[in-house]
Amino acid sequence: DSYILMLTEPESGKNVPVLIGDHEAEVLIMTVEQVKTKRPMTHELLLNILDNYSIVLKHVIISKYEEGIFYSTLILHDGFNEKHIDSRTSDAIALALTVNSPIYIEDSVLEETCIQPDSMVQNLPQNKKSSLSIEELEILLQHCIENEEYEMAEELMKKIERIKNDTR
Repeated sequence: DSYILMLTEPESGKNVPVLIGDHEAEVLIMTVEQVKTKRPMTHELLLNILDNYSIVLKHVIISKYEEGIFYSTLILHDGFNEKHIDSRTSDAIALALTVNSPIYIEDSVLEETCIQPDSMVQNLPQNKKSSLSIEELEILLQHCIENEEYEMAEELMKKIERIKNDTR
């Protein structure tokens, strides 16, 4: 029960897949879609505290990748001092998305973890290739288009169309 959050470095187009849990994926989707909840989510609570103490989230740095885990740091500023706070990457991204703060990835982490969309599909086990959902395929398709991987994009479009036709 995990999802892949795909971060794309805008200049190079390199993709960094971050494995996140079911709950974290739900929180990030709700954050991106600006879904309002009756009570504050954890990242909203933290932002309320930061706002009340006039502390700003300047940016997030994904600073380390070790044993399959990404490590992130919140860079906070109160107008006088800058503080670096260790954070789970999914929480840091939810915070950054909420306040539209930049997310940076250390070059060493980017180089160690980046993949291209075509290798994402090629490196999947054969049984997983056929079980990707339309939504997952559409995410891969979007990354291919953004990175001008048109041959792979065409292959993905055909696969999406076949799946849609099979479900009719």
